[in-house]
Amino acid sequence: RRPFDFRNISIKFSGREEGSAEVQLGQTHVMAFVTAQLTQPYKDRPNEGTLSMFTEFSPMADPSFEPGRPSEAAVELGRVIDRGLRESRAVDTESLCVLSGKSVWAVRVDLHILDNGGNLVDAANIAALAALLTFRRPECSLGGEDGQQVIVHPPEVREPLPLIIHHLPIAVTFAFFSNESTVVFDPTHYEEAVMGGRMTATLNANNDICAIQKAGGEGVLQSVIMQCLRIAGQKAYDITTKIKNAVESYNTERALRKIKRHPSSVALDISGAGVNIEKNQNKPVPQKGDSERSNLTSEKSVADQSMDIEGEAKSSEQQQTNKIDGDAKNFIGGPSSWNKNAK
Repeated sequence: RRPFDFRNISIKFSGREEGSAEVQLGQTHVMAFVTAQLTQPYKDRPNEGTLSMFTEFSPMADPSFEPGRPSEAAVELGRVIDRGLRESRAVDTESLCVLSGKSVWAVRVDLHILDNGGNLVDAANIAALAALLTFRRPECSLGGEDGQQVIVHPPEVREPLPLIIHHLPIAVTFAFFSNESTVVFDPTHYEEAVMGGRMTATLNANNDICAIQKAGGEGVLQSVIMQCLRIAGQKAYDITTKIKNAVESYNTERALRKIKRHPSSVALDISGAGVNIEKNQNKPVPQKGDSERSNLTSEKSVADQSMDIEGEAKSSEQQQTNKIDGDAKNFIGGPSSWNKNAK
């Protein structure tokens, strides 16, 4: 691994829960969960929702982490990520307003450190962004007699809505060694133990600087900082592409899970109807001239049939008349007598 190489990044999403992401950066393992609830807005910002970060350092991730109250490292981690998102206004908080001055959505991001392999800021930042991109909040509407009652619709009634995210602020961390002359990108846990200073720059894919923080150590030359920012801009673009590709794959799988398949009987009926339609379509369509010719032919055949019937009727009458005349000529007899006593 060279000084300016990033470790392997793996982004996974939960198949059932929306708004959860699991990121593995080398040996660093971070999980993020996003939740939201309705609350009252701040008085100075009645039309904006809120976005907050909470971190949890478990002793399972690192023996140096103590349970209970968050340590200074945990507070610093949450503030660095929160500053990059809040100061750059990456998340549209005005879209989280339901009723001005009374009800807004409060979005909360919980970051859980599962394994500390170094550079927790970058890994947690990627996990938070991936979770925010896949989160869906319930849709709300106003009702009641006065139209001021907030109605939260369940997912079965109305499709949940995603958050409006304008851009992705990516945190890139550099470690300085040997009086700030040696710079290492994405420091590991062992490199952090011996580094002389650290700087985290938050940029988006357009090379816009969202936030910069330098924690401890001696001063750094301006030329070194500018070099780090140029490298950070390229790394931010690469990481943004990876996050978007992972989210797009997740959304595609999510859409496929919601497709309802038709039963087999319906499919057979449809296929049968299609066959019948094709058979009917294969028959030639009669044209206007063909219909006129067929009508003339039918009328001619009817006239011929009527003439044949009249001729047969006349011939049968003539034959019957001739038979009667012949019988009359052949009949010879005398006066008839009737005796009632004859046996």
